[in-house]
Amino acid sequence: MGFLLRWLCALGLLTATYNPTQWNYLMWLRGDGRDQLPLAVLAGLILLIGYVIYLRATLRSIGAFGMALILALVGAMLWVLWDYGLIDLANRDLTVWLGLLTVSLVLGIGLSWSIIRRRLSGQADVDDVEE
Repeated sequence: MGFLLRWLCALGLLTATYNPTQWNYLMWLRGDGRDQLPLAVLAGLILLIGYVIYLRATLRSIGAFGMALILALVGAMLWVLWDYGLIDLANRDLTVWLGLLTVSLVLGIGLSWSIIRRRLSGQADVDDVEE
């Protein structure tokens, strides 16, 4: 349940920033956001804090190489689905949603990796040792 919650929060962060619908921060900023500049800045800073938390934790736990491996794995899976005709990547909205799901999966794994590794190997990170 912990990984699912971390992944859903990453997906929420990404989709709150941008998605193919009109309900996202960037579309709001283009429209009414300029009229409500203090609120737009506050919302932007909240999103930035979320990105810093997720990216820092992901880079510390799996690093850039781990992120690239996960992206490559998901990309290969999408390629197989496309090759068998199960998804149509010509649909722009579907492609954006798949990109959001992919990046959120990377961030969710990155935030959960220490917990996953501890369960698999039985080894705790130095940061995890309780005093």
